[in-house]
This record gives sequence, C-alpha cells and structure tokens, in this order.
Amino acid sequence: MTKNRYVLLDRDGVINHDSDDFIKSPEQWLPIDGSLEAIALLNEHSYKVVVVTNQSGLARGLFDAVMLEKIHAKMRSMAEAKGGKIDAIYFCPHGPNNDCNCRKPKPGLLEAFARDFHVKLTGIAVIGDSLRDLQAAEAVGASPMLVKTGKGQKTLTENPNLNIPIFENLYDAAKYITTRS
Repeated sequence: MTKNRYVLLDRDGVINHDSDDFIKSPEQWLPIDGSLEAIALLNEHSYKVVVVTNQSGLARGLFDAVMLEKIHAKMRSMAEAKGGKIDAIYFCPHGPNNDCNCRKPKPGLLEAFARDFHVKLTGIAVIGDSLRDLQAAEAVGASPMLVKTGKGQKTLTENPNLNIPIFENLYDAAKYITTRS
C-alpha cells in the first residue's frame, strides 16, 4: 500500500507565533523556532506540506485578501530560505458566527485539499495547536497531532485525556513523522 505523503499544518501557533490580536501584516508574521526547518525536514523525506488555517480576521475586517497573500508570501519565502516548500494553503475567510463548512472544527478545508490533491485523508497527519484542529482531523479520519506551541499547552490543559501524539513543537512532530516513514 502506498502511503500518503502529505502533512497538513495549522498556521498560527504551529508555524508562526500566534496573537490574540490576529496576525494582520507580514511584519507580524514571525516563525516559531524550528518550524521552518521542520517543513524542510518533512520535504527531505518526500512529504508535501499543506497549510490549513482559519483566518477570521478577513471576516472581521482586520486585513484583506491582498494582505493575507502578502503574509503567506513571506511564510513561503522564509520556508524556502530554509530549504522547505509549502505546496498549498487553504484558508477559511469566515468568522465564528458564519455557518460555513470550511471553518475548523468543520472539515471543509481538509475535504477541499483531498479533492484537489486526489487523496484519501485517512492517516494523514494534521498538526495543530487547538482542539478545533484536532476535531477537524478526526472528522475525516486523518491523524491529529498536537503541538504545545501557540494555544497547544492551553488545549492540553483543558483536554488532559487527549489520546493522540503530543509534541513540544513542530520540529519535534516532524522528527517523529520522518522517523516512522
């Protein structure tokens, strides 16, 4: 059986430092130590990396699509500078009160990725820092993993009985994935 060679990552709190005030510009987008190297490590082991992120700041009017694209261009550029590549970015532009299927914990973004890449989500690692990331992964049969960065420690404290792999950061998660492949 051929193994799916994808890893799906939440953005804020997993790749970059999160902010309760939202990441509204490229200047505010700051990578977590080791996260860009983690993407490169996954790529070195033939994993494609896809970002799946809620971006309700769009619905809230805190930034626009052009600014979000600039933020993502910085993220991609900084990953490439470390030898990594982000193959795709899926984002939900809606707010928490919109009734959309793409805002995690709903699985719409993951399903869109699966359709676009013609893959089954079963067993694909989905790394996040919040319960909604994990719930979206579980809803489609993917393999949720928690990092303690961002809101991860709070998520773990509030959900102490999580029965999933838990890591200090994205680099530790990437080492775990690549040593098991």
